[in-house]
Amino acid sequence: MKLIREFKEFAVKGNMMDMAIGIIIGAAFNKVIDVLAKQVILPPLSLLTDGVNFGDKKLVLREAINSASGEIITSEVAIAYGKLSEVFLDFLIIGFTVFIIVKFMNRLRNKAHDAKDKTVVTPKDIQLLSDLKELMEEQNRMLKSNIRN
Repeated sequence: MKLIREFKEFAVKGNMMDMAIGIIIGAAFNKVIDVLAKQVILPPLSLLTDGVNFGDKKLVLREAINSASGEIITSEVAIAYGKLSEVFLDFLIIGFTVFIIVKFMNRLRNKAHDAKDKTVVTPKDIQLLSDLKELMEEQNRMLKSNIRN
């Protein structure tokens, strides 16, 4: 029973839902990046390099040995550096995209937390803290003026 109660508390706090949403969006984002890299960016690169497909590039360490009937006796051993270049390109695209998204989100958050900016509705908690700060500053000014007198 304790385990079920702990799981219920975990799920109700929202951690599980936030994590599930993040995983679902991440999986969909991965598909978008995969298509962007393989179908949009790599074809022009391949065209610039005279039709070279980067995904097929490899360094063969040992050729495959086939029998006279065409059966593979010994399979090929190769380092597929072309796949590595594709994955690295995916990583760069994802990293840059996440950077741009985080930068945009930080800009929106900073704008929302600025109590003096009237173009964006300030959240209630930030507004209350801002009002409290102003009241404390006014109280400090009054106390300083009373001490001087």
